[in-house]
Amino acid sequence: MNTSQPVPATYGHGTHNDFVLIFDPDDLRSVTTAQTQAICNRETGIGADGLIRILKRDGKWFMDYRNSDGSLAEMCGNGIRVMAKYLVVHGHQGEGIFAINTRDGLKHLRVPADGDISVNMGKVSDESEEVTASHNGHIWNGYNINVGNPHAVVFVESLEEVGELRDAPIVRPKESYPEGVNIEFVEFMSETELKMRVFERGSGETQSCGTGTCAVALAATLKKEKNLPAHWVIYPPGGRLEVDIDGHSNATLIGPAELVKEVDLANFFQ
Repeated sequence: MNTSQPVPATYGHGTHNDFVLIFDPDDLRSVTTAQTQAICNRETGIGADGLIRILKRDGKWFMDYRNSDGSLAEMCGNGIRVMAKYLVVHGHQGEGIFAINTRDGLKHLRVPADGDISVNMGKVSDESEEVTASHNGHIWNGYNINVGNPHAVVFVESLEEVGELRDAPIVRPKESYPEGVNIEFVEFMSETELKMRVFERGSGETQSCGTGTCAVALAATLKKEKNLPAHWVIYPPGGRLEVDIDGHSNATLIGPAELVKEVDLANFFQ
């Protein structure tokens, strides 16, 4: 008989980029790489793109984010909205404007009781370097974009030409991404709307990527030679997101967050 104590957690998603959240404000529960991998495993675990430990440090909420392979990540644009939703729904934080700290610094969010959540993602930077991504016999030129984490953004005539994304595309120059890279494939739908697919380092192809949409928005602005500020509506496979980039290249990501169910992680901490 299993007599282990329950380890309560929550499963949720932002445009179907999904996460397991552990509320641990006093930093009492460490999570190993192996445990993260087991929890995020879609066949034998809960199944998720990443794991978020909700901590509180120096009086501020802190997002301890891990990719599904257990590697640490700077932050996650979809994940931080889900974390913010959790804090408000569970009464740990009042609705409205508040901040969450990340490994990429402090992020301010506007969290209503219902509806889309906005998060100021900070500066999105063009590294002014042409990169290439090769996959399934194709080679595309792309943009090296930094959103606190690294992105390679390439534009295609049709997303269908990308094919299956079981393995990571090869991005060059390799030395530009010493810790790996998130890769976005983008198709223009109109002058203001885009479709995208994304292969996230440490997770594989996901249904959405918050930082990735911000990288895509800046790359599309450069591709179309538009001036800032700019506004884009972006459709990853998991839904619809909006990105505003102001005149100083600061991005605001706007989109939904859903808390789906409560889960017990006791089996992963025996």
